[in-house]
Amino acid sequence: MAFPAVRCPLSIVDAFIMAHHKSTDPNIFILPDLGEGVHEAELIAWKVKPGEKVEEHQTIAEMNTDKALVEVPSPRAGVIKELNGNPGDILKVGQVAWTYEGASNEPRAPARGSGQAAKPASPQALPEEREDAGTVVGTMSGSLGAVSGTEGKALATPAVRRLARDLNVDIDSLRGTGLGGRVTEKDVRSASASSTPSRGTGLQPVSTPAASSQRLATTVSPRSPQQDVLDERPTAITPSAPRTTLVPTGDTQRIPVRGVRRNISLRLRQSVDRHVHFSVMDEADVTALDDVRKRIGAASGEKLSYLPFIVSAVCRALKQFPALNATVDDEAEEILRYSHVHMGIAADTEQGLTVPVIPNTDSMGVLEIGRHISELARMTRDRSIPRDRLMGSTFTISNVGSYAGRFATPIINYPEVGILAAGRVREGVVAKHGGIHVAKLLPLSLTCDHRSVDGADAARCLALIMELLGKPEGLLTPARG
Repeated sequence: MAFPAVRCPLSIVDAFIMAHHKSTDPNIFILPDLGEGVHEAELIAWKVKPGEKVEEHQTIAEMNTDKALVEVPSPRAGVIKELNGNPGDILKVGQVAWTYEGASNEPRAPARGSGQAAKPASPQALPEEREDAGTVVGTMSGSLGAVSGTEGKALATPAVRRLARDLNVDIDSLRGTGLGGRVTEKDVRSASASSTPSRGTGLQPVSTPAASSQRLATTVSPRSPQQDVLDERPTAITPSAPRTTLVPTGDTQRIPVRGVRRNISLRLRQSVDRHVHFSVMDEADVTALDDVRKRIGAASGEKLSYLPFIVSAVCRALKQFPALNATVDDEAEEILRYSHVHMGIAADTEQGLTVPVIPNTDSMGVLEIGRHISELARMTRDRSIPRDRLMGSTFTISNVGSYAGRFATPIINYPEVGILAAGRVREGVVAKHGGIHVAKLLPLSLTCDHRSVDGADAARCLALIMELLGKPEGLLTPARG
């Protein structure tokens, strides 16, 4: 699950300025620690231009974190000198976001024509900036760590060599484009895409006609059947015509994975990597519930969907099966169980999937739950939802039936341990009291983390939810007295 791009209130943004990452130079604004494990932000737009005079707390930039669309203000009045980054760039916490004109704590450059050469800035001036020679591990020495290469052999890491073997590419015949002639992953994939003959097929790259003739003239010694069995290497080298690579026709659009879509990708990958997912599915008879919700709606003047009743039933079930009202702390190897239910409601928005939260849901009746769901839907649509309503859920419900489909295998909203997907209500034939009846059936799919929840408990919990939905009068009051 992921969070939407919502506009963060100014009071929260002001707190960012008091975060840990600060510059000793008042003319340098370093992107502060955004909190909640957020270490980077996508630059959406600059609200000022270089040379423009700004006031304290004036919005300088809009940045999209994985939780909110943040308006980053100026910590002081001044004149903007430089804006670092273009819309769409990912800025890291601790990176210089913009600078101001005026005096700084660094030595000024000598006046033009003074005859004194400008001295380079001291290495201690910006301790966070280090020369990395274009690598991701810092300053490169004379040798390349973990990069092997001998006379006649390509300079490449073990991972790249393994990739070359998997793709049947002769890595020693490639000309590396990396640092120091190193063969990179891109070099290997390019050679594979261009159908370069490989040693895995018994063919060597043909670089020149002379080299090709020399290889084709190689004499092959007679071999015995035993040798053929013991040695699988090819006994002859023959040229082949290059294979035709199929390329998709038509226009191709490259879409950067940024903002909410990027966060959805990271969060779902995290859930799949860590949780051990399993699902149980069944259908609940909601014929009586449909009648009750219509009667309550007519009496109260408020439109009620099935969802508030499902939420109320789940709150009651979680009281009897607390193993599902929990989160996992993988670093501490602990399971955290909660006495109160804070329900996450998965919602589809224009910005992507989001999970707004109803705190203390188990203390609310059906009508109050319905009002909260409607308010959350409105706030997610206009991107005005507060950040504290986007975190802290202990269980999640996904109402996939509002679109189509019966059953699903929903992915758990990490670090929770359970999620319930409600499908589309349909009319079906059921056997009841010795007879056959047409009933309204609600498909339910409960997915849990098998590390924290046993299969029997998940099945019993789903059975209880179905039973509670079949007795809707008991869902009108709060689950917690």
